[in-house]
Amino acid sequence: MGITTKFNIALLLVSALGLGAAGWLSQRLLQDNARDEVLLQAGIMMEAATAIRGYTVEEIRPLLTMQMKRQFLPQTVPAYAATTNIRGMRESYAEYTYKEAALNPTNPADRATDWEADIIEWFRNHPEETELVGHRRATQGEALYMARPIRIDDRTCLACHGAPGEAPQTLLARYGDSNGFGWQMGEVIGAQVVSVPMSVPLERAEHTFRHLTMVLASVFLALVLVVNLLLYFIVIRPVNRMAAIADQVSKGDEQAPAFATRGRDQIASLGRSFNRMRVSLGSAMQMLEQTMDDGKTQL
Repeated sequence: MGITTKFNIALLLVSALGLGAAGWLSQRLLQDNARDEVLLQAGIMMEAATAIRGYTVEEIRPLLTMQMKRQFLPQTVPAYAATTNIRGMRESYAEYTYKEAALNPTNPADRATDWEADIIEWFRNHPEETELVGHRRATQGEALYMARPIRIDDRTCLACHGAPGEAPQTLLARYGDSNGFGWQMGEVIGAQVVSVPMSVPLERAEHTFRHLTMVLASVFLALVLVVNLLLYFIVIRPVNRMAAIADQVSKGDEQAPAFATRGRDQIASLGRSFNRMRVSLGSAMQMLEQTMDDGKTQL
């Protein structure tokens, strides 16, 4: 096995290991970036919904106080305002969802599903936590969800959700007295839940990974080619010429040319040493022949 073959085997092995390590690391980074992108989108939706809730309480509800005495207006309810606004966004991004899920909601449409109920129960068991992020299987693939607890921290909420007998008649006329009552101060009664699909960012990450892998493979192949050319012109070809001259000298060819040396690298240094050895060997052979001729003359 020649030196070029041995060198290529070692180089290809190192290149394969390097390509594998680079591919694994880049894939992890791209997937992490995709998750961070989805988490950012979920955070923006959550902050938007929270801002709408605050605007409704501070700006809209005071303007409709008189009308609320004649008819209950859901537009004064923060959850209704946030959900309605996000629903408008979903006309363009149907897979993006926002829900204010509750275990005992006034509006049955807000009742928590099984996995949402698990989130609410988690917040009840971890009162110090203010946010939960996780993954779930949705109809269109994997989705990331962000959830924040809805806790009763304002006693004004109990005016509508305390005892049914104390609730406004307009509210009872619209929703009845069966749901959304009995809430307590400090109780986690639900959760804001934003769900954002991961399929699109993951597809982009996979597309980028494939292109990056192709580029890295091309770079490694180009590196192998360049190293082989350098190896041939800097090492293999000079060594082959030196071996050919050495072969001629070993056969007694006195007309063998000197090895041409250029530069100051190790091959050039070896060539100069080879030329000195060749000259020394020629001188030694001449001295030996002269000595043998003198011996014959004396005899």
